[in-house]
Amino acid sequence: MTTAHPKVVVIGGGTGLPVLLRGLKYYPIDITAIVTVADDGGSSGRLREELGIPAPGDIRNVLVALSRVEPLVEDLFQHRFSSGDQLTGHALGNLILAAMTSITGNFVHAIQEMSKVLNVSGNVLPSANKSVMLHAKMEDGTVVSGESMIPQAEKTIDRVFLTPETIEPVEETIEAIREADIVVLGPGSLFTSIIPNLLVPQIAEELCKSAAKKIYVCNVMTQLGETHDYKASDHVLAMYKHVPSPFLNTIIVHNGEIPKEIQTKYKEEKAIPVDYDRRTLEKLGLHVIADDFIQYDGDVIRHNTRKVAQTIFSLLHQE
Repeated sequence: MTTAHPKVVVIGGGTGLPVLLRGLKYYPIDITAIVTVADDGGSSGRLREELGIPAPGDIRNVLVALSRVEPLVEDLFQHRFSSGDQLTGHALGNLILAAMTSITGNFVHAIQEMSKVLNVSGNVLPSANKSVMLHAKMEDGTVVSGESMIPQAEKTIDRVFLTPETIEPVEETIEAIREADIVVLGPGSLFTSIIPNLLVPQIAEELCKSAAKKIYVCNVMTQLGETHDYKASDHVLAMYKHVPSPFLNTIIVHNGEIPKEIQTKYKEEKAIPVDYDRRTLEKLGLHVIADDFIQYDGDVIRHNTRKVAQTIFSLLHQE
């Protein structure tokens, strides 16, 4: 008799979520990725506007991260057209997802069919099955609309919210959270990739009720227009501001040295290393796991996918 694999739900979007999933897919776990569809920039934004479908870009990147196909197939799915009046800027995978949504009549079904084609390890689900718009209320009272426009405002965000007001969660996302042994949030842009998932009705409520271990993989660097000058605890408190009650058990933070030349590069974007304020995090009731969790992609800092995945997997076996 075979025992079922532990169930791991990962919530997020942007570039951070695929990095984490590339490491997790090699472990004996049952993965469900819940992905934001609030993106309104680039190819995703154009398809959203023209076809009225949820933004496919973050979903596409997650499908590729969890796929087990020849590199050429992956490259094909990620190919971005650089010429042609209507095609310039579109990723082929976005167009395929749009076509599959038209064929199946349902965005979730389109993702499920593409998962078979790409031999995906696990389930990929949008946090909502319809097109949603993200808005940010700033501390100065102004409201900025559109996921791509929010960081560009370079203001301090008070809170974010979605329209339309009536958004149905995807039923499978609620079931996945209820059955999860571990739920992981991040890494990724806090207000535009992580929190939008928590704004979909029932998702936050289920997270708060869940008996699963709930982990936040904290960003390594601050982000201008989102988390400027944020400490690790500020990330946590920002999430808590958008949900019914505190829900996290554990936070994974980077505490290693970052070379001066890399920091100088990031300073040009007004980004600095996130200060992990252990005492405040512990006062919030969090188990803090601090280690050297990064690797470099040229001048770009990325989480070390294998090390973070190993840490998350080890937590499955800890009381």
